[in-house]
Amino acid sequence: MANTFSAQTSRLHLTIDLDAPGRQVGDLMLKWSDNTVPLGYHPIPVISLRGKPGPSVLVLGGTHGDEFEGPTAIMRLADRLNPVQLSGQVILIPALNTPAFQTSSRVSPLDGQNLNRAFPGDSDGGPTAMIAHFVETVLLQRVDAAIDLHSGGKASVFEPCTLAAQGDGADLIAANLELARAFGLPLIWVLGAHNDNRSVNAAAARAGVPMIAAELSGGGGVDPEVTDLAEAGLMRCLKHLGILPGDPPDPVPTQSVEIADPMHSIYATADGLFDRRCAAGQQVNQGDLAGTLHFPAEPERAAVRLTFPVTGHVLAHGNRGLVRRGDLLALVAQPLPEGR
Repeated sequence: MANTFSAQTSRLHLTIDLDAPGRQVGDLMLKWSDNTVPLGYHPIPVISLRGKPGPSVLVLGGTHGDEFEGPTAIMRLADRLNPVQLSGQVILIPALNTPAFQTSSRVSPLDGQNLNRAFPGDSDGGPTAMIAHFVETVLLQRVDAAIDLHSGGKASVFEPCTLAAQGDGADLIAANLELARAFGLPLIWVLGAHNDNRSVNAAAARAGVPMIAAELSGGGGVDPEVTDLAEAGLMRCLKHLGILPGDPPDPVPTQSVEIADPMHSIYATADGLFDRRCAAGQQVNQGDLAGTLHFPAEPERAAVRLTFPVTGHVLAHGNRGLVRRGDLLALVAQPLPEGR
Protein backbone atom coordinates (compact mmCIF):
# COMPACT_ATOMS: atom_id res chain seq x y z
CA MET A 1 0.00 0.00 0.00
CA ALA A 2 1.19 3.52 -0.78
CA ASN A 3 2.20 6.07 1.80
CA THR A 4 -0.79 7.17 3.83
CA PHE A 5 -1.76 10.80 4.31
CA SER A 6 -4.15 11.35 7.19
CA ALA A 7 -5.28 13.96 9.65
CA GLN A 8 -4.29 13.39 13.24
CA THR A 9 -7.87 13.86 14.42
CA SER A 10 -9.62 11.95 11.62
CA ARG A 11 -10.44 8.27 11.59
CA LEU A 12 -10.24 8.29 7.78
CA HIS A 13 -7.02 7.68 5.87
CA LEU A 14 -5.84 7.99 2.29
CA THR A 15 -3.94 5.19 0.59
CA ILE A 16 -2.07 7.73 -1.56
CA ASP A 17 0.26 10.62 -0.74
CA LEU A 18 -1.31 13.85 -1.99
CA ASP A 19 2.13 15.50 -1.90
CA ALA A 20 3.58 13.05 -4.43
CA PRO A 21 3.95 14.15 -8.07
CA GLY A 22 2.24 12.59 -11.07
CA ARG A 23 -0.97 10.59 -11.27
CA GLN A 24 -2.09 8.55 -8.30
CA VAL A 25 -5.27 6.57 -7.75
CA GLY A 26 -6.29 5.24 -4.37
CA ASP A 27 -8.93 5.22 -1.67
CA LEU A 28 -10.14 7.30 1.17
CA MET A 29 -10.63 4.52 3.69
CA LEU A 30 -13.96 4.82 5.49
CA LYS A 31 -13.72 2.38 8.36
CA TRP A 32 -17.24 1.62 9.50
CA SER A 33 -18.00 -1.81 10.89
CA ASP A 34 -21.33 -3.21 9.71
CA ASN A 35 -22.70 -6.52 8.45
CA THR A 36 -21.30 -5.99 4.94
CA VAL A 37 -17.82 -4.78 5.98
CA PRO A 38 -17.21 -5.86 9.58
CA LEU A 39 -13.41 -5.44 9.67
CA GLY A 40 -12.36 -3.80 6.40
CA TYR A 41 -13.26 -0.40 4.96
CA HIS A 42 -15.71 1.19 2.56
CA PRO A 43 -13.55 2.62 -0.28
CA ILE A 44 -14.05 6.17 -1.56
CA PRO A 45 -11.92 6.43 -4.72
CA VAL A 46 -9.58 9.44 -5.01
CA ILE A 47 -7.52 10.56 -8.02
CA SER A 48 -4.61 12.98 -7.60
CA LEU A 49 -2.98 14.71 -10.60
CA ARG A 50 0.02 16.79 -9.56
CA GLY A 51 2.30 18.61 -11.96
CA LYS A 52 4.64 21.58 -11.63
CA PRO A 53 4.25 23.88 -8.61
CA GLY A 54 1.05 25.89 -8.70
CA PRO A 55 -2.43 26.17 -7.20
CA SER A 56 -4.57 23.21 -6.22
CA VAL A 57 -8.26 22.48 -6.66
CA LEU A 58 -10.58 19.89 -5.12
CA VAL A 59 -13.36 18.62 -7.41
CA LEU A 60 -16.18 16.64 -5.81
CA GLY A 61 -19.08 14.68 -7.28
CA GLY A 62 -21.56 12.22 -5.86
CA THR A 63 -22.07 14.13 -2.62
CA HIS A 64 -25.59 12.85 -3.16
CA GLY A 65 -25.53 9.32 -4.54
CA ASP A 66 -28.30 9.68 -7.14
CA GLU A 67 -26.68 12.55 -9.05
CA PHE A 68 -24.66 11.31 -12.00
CA GLU A 69 -23.77 14.09 -14.46
CA GLY A 70 -21.07 15.42 -12.11
CA PRO A 71 -19.33 12.08 -11.50
CA THR A 72 -19.39 11.39 -15.24
CA ALA A 73 -17.78 14.75 -16.03
CA ILE A 74 -15.14 14.13 -13.35
CA MET A 75 -14.27 10.73 -14.81
CA ARG A 76 -13.93 12.32 -18.24
CA LEU A 77 -11.57 14.88 -16.72
CA ALA A 78 -9.51 12.14 -15.06
CA ASP A 79 -9.09 10.43 -18.45
CA ARG A 80 -8.30 13.69 -20.21
CA LEU A 81 -5.71 15.34 -17.95
CA ASN A 82 -2.01 14.56 -17.91
CA PRO A 83 -0.04 15.77 -14.87
CA VAL A 84 2.70 16.97 -17.23
CA GLN A 85 0.25 19.61 -18.48
CA LEU A 86 -0.51 20.96 -15.03
CA SER A 87 0.90 23.81 -13.00
CA GLY A 88 -0.52 22.69 -9.70
CA GLN A 89 -2.73 19.85 -8.53
CA VAL A 90 -6.21 18.54 -9.27
CA ILE A 91 -7.76 16.27 -6.62
CA LEU A 92 -10.76 14.40 -8.00
CA ILE A 93 -13.33 12.52 -5.92
CA PRO A 94 -16.06 11.41 -8.35
CA ALA A 95 -18.28 9.79 -5.70
CA LEU A 96 -17.68 11.43 -2.33
CA ASN A 97 -20.59 9.54 -0.82
CA THR A 98 -19.63 6.24 -2.43
CA PRO A 99 -21.95 4.06 -0.30
CA ALA A 100 -24.91 6.20 -1.46
CA PHE A 101 -23.60 6.30 -5.05
CA GLN A 102 -23.44 2.51 -5.21
CA THR A 103 -27.13 2.30 -4.29
CA SER A 104 -28.30 5.34 -6.34
CA SER A 105 -29.49 6.90 -3.09
CA ARG A 106 -29.53 10.55 -2.05
CA VAL A 107 -28.53 9.57 1.48
CA SER A 108 -26.05 7.04 2.80
CA PRO A 109 -27.33 3.49 3.27
CA LEU A 110 -24.89 3.19 6.18
CA ASP A 111 -26.62 5.73 8.42
CA GLY A 112 -29.41 7.38 6.42
CA GLN A 113 -27.68 10.78 6.56
CA ASN A 114 -27.43 13.51 3.90
CA LEU A 115 -23.75 14.36 3.37
CA ASN A 116 -24.48 17.89 2.18
CA ARG A 117 -26.23 18.55 5.50
CA ALA A 118 -23.47 17.03 7.65
CA PHE A 119 -20.70 19.65 7.77
CA PRO A 120 -18.55 20.41 9.72
CA GLY A 121 -18.86 16.74 10.60
CA ASP A 122 -17.46 14.79 13.51
CA SER A 123 -14.37 12.60 13.61
CA ASP A 124 -16.11 10.39 16.18
CA GLY A 125 -19.52 10.41 14.49
CA GLY A 126 -21.16 8.09 12.01
CA PRO A 127 -19.83 7.45 8.49
CA THR A 128 -21.42 10.54 6.91
CA ALA A 129 -20.15 12.81 9.69
CA MET A 130 -16.64 11.33 9.36
CA ILE A 131 -16.55 12.02 5.60
CA ALA A 132 -17.69 15.61 6.13
CA HIS A 133 -15.10 16.12 8.87
CA PHE A 134 -12.28 14.85 6.64
CA VAL A 135 -13.28 17.12 3.77
CA GLU A 136 -13.50 20.18 6.01
CA THR A 137 -10.46 19.60 8.21
CA VAL A 138 -8.06 17.94 5.75
CA LEU A 139 -8.91 18.43 2.08
CA LEU A 140 -10.22 22.00 2.17
CA GLN A 141 -7.24 23.04 4.28
CA ARG A 142 -4.78 22.16 1.52
CA VAL A 143 -6.44 23.53 -1.64
CA ASP A 144 -6.83 26.96 -3.24
CA ALA A 145 -10.30 26.34 -4.70
CA ALA A 146 -13.07 23.76 -4.65
CA ILE A 147 -15.88 22.67 -6.99
CA ASP A 148 -18.82 20.46 -5.96
CA LEU A 149 -20.98 19.09 -8.80
CA HIS A 150 -24.63 18.30 -8.12
CA SER A 151 -27.85 17.68 -10.04
CA GLY A 152 -31.48 17.25 -9.10
CA GLY A 153 -31.07 13.52 -8.58
CA LYS A 154 -34.08 11.26 -9.01
CA ALA A 155 -36.42 13.69 -7.24
CA SER A 156 -36.00 16.88 -9.28
CA VAL A 157 -34.61 18.58 -12.39
CA PHE A 158 -32.64 21.85 -12.27
CA GLU A 159 -31.95 24.41 -14.92
CA PRO A 160 -28.15 24.00 -15.26
CA CYS A 161 -26.57 26.68 -13.10
CA THR A 162 -23.54 27.54 -11.03
CA LEU A 163 -23.86 28.28 -7.30
CA ALA A 164 -21.79 30.97 -5.61
CA ALA A 165 -22.11 31.70 -1.91
CA GLN A 166 -22.33 35.14 -0.39
CA GLY A 167 -20.98 35.55 3.12
CA ASP A 168 -18.33 37.25 5.18
CA GLY A 169 -15.40 38.76 3.32
CA ALA A 170 -15.66 40.75 0.11
CA ASP A 171 -12.57 39.11 -1.38
CA LEU A 172 -13.94 35.58 -0.93
CA ILE A 173 -17.35 36.57 -2.33
CA ALA A 174 -15.66 38.12 -5.37
CA ALA A 175 -13.50 35.01 -5.89
CA ASN A 176 -16.59 32.77 -5.71
CA LEU A 177 -18.38 34.84 -8.34
CA GLU A 178 -15.31 34.93 -10.60
CA LEU A 179 -15.05 31.13 -10.41
CA ALA A 180 -18.77 30.82 -11.13
CA ARG A 181 -18.46 33.03 -14.20
CA ALA A 182 -15.43 31.05 -15.35
CA PHE A 183 -17.46 27.80 -15.26
CA GLY A 184 -19.42 29.28 -18.14
CA LEU A 185 -23.09 28.54 -17.47
CA PRO A 186 -25.41 31.48 -18.19
CA LEU A 187 -27.29 31.20 -14.86
CA ILE A 188 -25.68 31.83 -11.45
CA TRP A 189 -27.62 30.94 -8.30
CA VAL A 190 -26.35 33.26 -5.57
CA LEU A 191 -26.55 31.57 -2.15
CA GLY A 192 -27.51 34.26 0.32
CA ALA A 193 -29.32 34.22 3.64
CA HIS A 194 -30.99 30.87 2.95
CA ASN A 195 -27.75 28.96 2.31
CA ASP A 196 -27.42 25.94 4.60
CA ASN A 197 -24.43 26.14 6.95
CA ARG A 198 -24.11 22.33 6.89
CA SER A 199 -23.14 22.20 3.19
CA VAL A 200 -19.85 21.93 1.30
CA ASN A 201 -20.28 25.60 0.34
CA ALA A 202 -20.43 26.59 3.98
CA ALA A 203 -17.43 24.40 4.84
CA ALA A 204 -15.38 26.11 2.12
CA ALA A 205 -16.42 29.52 3.44
CA ARG A 206 -15.26 28.56 6.93
CA ALA A 207 -11.93 27.46 5.42
CA GLY A 208 -11.63 30.69 3.42
CA VAL A 209 -11.45 28.72 0.15
CA PRO A 210 -13.07 30.04 -3.06
CA MET A 211 -15.70 27.51 -4.04
CA ILE A 212 -18.60 26.93 -6.40
CA ALA A 213 -21.18 24.22 -6.77
CA ALA A 214 -23.22 23.40 -9.85
CA GLU A 215 -26.69 21.98 -10.41
CA LEU A 216 -26.64 19.95 -13.61
CA SER A 217 -30.16 18.99 -14.64
CA GLY A 218 -31.20 15.73 -12.94
CA GLY A 219 -33.82 13.02 -13.17
CA GLY A 220 -31.55 10.20 -12.05
CA GLY A 221 -29.68 9.59 -15.31
CA VAL A 222 -26.80 11.07 -17.30
CA ASP A 223 -27.83 13.79 -19.75
CA PRO A 224 -25.01 13.88 -22.36
CA GLU A 225 -25.50 17.54 -23.28
CA VAL A 226 -25.42 18.65 -19.65
CA THR A 227 -22.40 16.43 -18.93
CA ASP A 228 -20.64 18.10 -21.88
CA LEU A 229 -21.36 21.48 -20.25
CA ALA A 230 -19.96 20.24 -16.94
CA GLU A 231 -16.77 18.89 -18.52
CA ALA A 232 -16.25 22.15 -20.42
CA GLY A 233 -16.92 24.11 -17.24
CA LEU A 234 -14.27 22.19 -15.32
CA MET A 235 -11.71 22.79 -18.06
CA ARG A 236 -12.58 26.50 -18.09
CA CYS A 237 -12.09 26.68 -14.32
CA LEU A 238 -8.69 24.98 -14.51
CA LYS A 239 -7.56 27.64 -16.99
CA HIS A 240 -9.07 30.38 -14.84
CA LEU A 241 -7.09 29.11 -11.85
CA GLY A 242 -3.87 28.86 -13.85
CA ILE A 243 -3.61 25.09 -13.42
CA LEU A 244 -4.00 24.48 -17.16
CA PRO A 245 -2.10 26.57 -19.73
CA GLY A 246 -3.91 28.96 -22.00
CA ASP A 247 -5.74 32.23 -21.77
CA PRO A 248 -8.52 32.55 -19.21
CA PRO A 249 -11.89 31.71 -20.76
CA ASP A 250 -13.91 34.43 -22.41
CA PRO A 251 -16.72 35.60 -20.15
CA VAL A 252 -20.24 34.34 -20.82
CA PRO A 253 -23.22 36.69 -20.30
CA THR A 254 -24.85 35.66 -17.04
CA GLN A 255 -28.04 36.21 -15.11
CA SER A 256 -28.02 35.89 -11.32
CA VAL A 257 -30.91 34.69 -9.18
CA GLU A 258 -31.42 34.18 -5.46
CA ILE A 259 -33.98 32.41 -3.29
CA ALA A 260 -35.59 35.47 -1.73
CA ASP A 261 -38.16 33.56 0.32
CA PRO A 262 -38.76 29.79 0.57
CA MET A 263 -42.51 30.50 0.55
CA HIS A 264 -42.25 31.69 -3.06
CA SER A 265 -41.85 28.04 -4.10
CA ILE A 266 -44.60 25.49 -4.70
CA TYR A 267 -45.09 22.55 -2.32
CA ALA A 268 -47.58 19.70 -2.45
CA THR A 269 -50.57 20.49 -0.25
CA ALA A 270 -51.72 16.85 -0.15
CA ASP A 271 -50.69 13.38 -1.25
CA GLY A 272 -51.67 12.94 -4.88
CA LEU A 273 -50.73 12.77 -8.56
CA PHE A 274 -49.09 16.01 -9.71
CA ASP A 275 -49.99 17.10 -13.23
CA ARG A 276 -47.07 19.52 -13.72
CA ARG A 277 -47.54 22.60 -15.91
CA CYS A 278 -44.18 24.32 -15.34
CA ALA A 279 -40.53 23.54 -16.00
CA ALA A 280 -37.06 24.50 -14.80
CA GLY A 281 -35.85 27.64 -16.58
CA GLN A 282 -39.33 29.09 -17.03
CA GLN A 283 -40.23 32.67 -16.12
CA VAL A 284 -43.60 32.73 -14.33
CA ASN A 285 -46.02 35.38 -13.18
CA GLN A 286 -48.01 35.56 -10.00
CA GLY A 287 -51.15 33.48 -10.47
CA ASP A 288 -49.77 31.29 -13.25
CA LEU A 289 -50.69 27.61 -12.99
CA ALA A 290 -47.87 25.44 -11.60
CA GLY A 291 -49.88 22.24 -11.90
CA THR A 292 -52.85 20.30 -10.61
CA LEU A 293 -53.10 17.69 -7.89
CA HIS A 294 -55.34 14.75 -8.80
CA PHE A 295 -56.49 11.96 -6.48
CA PRO A 296 -56.85 8.72 -8.48
CA ALA A 297 -57.57 6.70 -5.32
CA GLU A 298 -60.45 9.08 -4.52
CA PRO A 299 -62.06 9.83 -7.91
CA GLU A 300 -64.87 11.79 -6.29
CA ARG A 301 -62.40 14.25 -4.71
CA ALA A 302 -62.03 17.57 -6.54
CA ALA A 303 -58.65 18.33 -8.13
CA VAL A 304 -56.52 21.10 -6.56
CA ARG A 305 -54.96 23.78 -8.75
CA LEU A 306 -51.63 25.13 -7.48
CA THR A 307 -50.61 28.60 -8.67
CA PHE A 308 -47.44 30.64 -8.23
CA PRO A 309 -47.69 33.12 -5.34
CA VAL A 310 -45.20 35.55 -6.93
CA THR A 311 -43.55 36.40 -10.22
CA GLY A 312 -40.16 34.70 -10.52
CA HIS A 313 -37.80 32.22 -12.16
CA VAL A 314 -38.36 28.45 -11.87
CA LEU A 315 -34.95 27.16 -10.86
CA ALA A 316 -36.03 23.52 -10.53
CA HIS A 317 -39.12 21.35 -10.81
CA GLY A 318 -39.99 18.12 -9.07
CA ASN A 319 -39.52 14.88 -10.99
CA ARG A 320 -42.09 12.68 -9.28
CA GLY A 321 -45.61 11.94 -10.43
CA LEU A 322 -46.95 10.68 -7.12
CA VAL A 323 -46.12 13.26 -4.48
CA ARG A 324 -46.47 13.54 -0.74
CA ARG A 325 -47.75 16.53 1.21
CA GLY A 326 -44.77 18.86 1.70
CA ASP A 327 -42.85 17.75 -1.41
CA LEU A 328 -41.15 20.55 -3.35
CA LEU A 329 -42.82 20.84 -6.75
CA ALA A 330 -41.23 24.03 -8.11
CA LEU A 331 -38.28 25.99 -6.70
CA VAL A 332 -38.77 29.70 -7.40
CA ALA A 333 -35.95 32.26 -7.37
CA GLN A 334 -35.85 36.01 -7.95
CA PRO A 335 -33.58 37.78 -10.45
CA LEU A 336 -30.82 39.93 -8.95
CA PRO A 337 -29.70 43.29 -10.32
CA GLU A 338 -26.68 43.28 -12.61
CA GLY A 339 -23.41 43.33 -10.70
CA ARG A 340 -24.54 41.00 -7.97
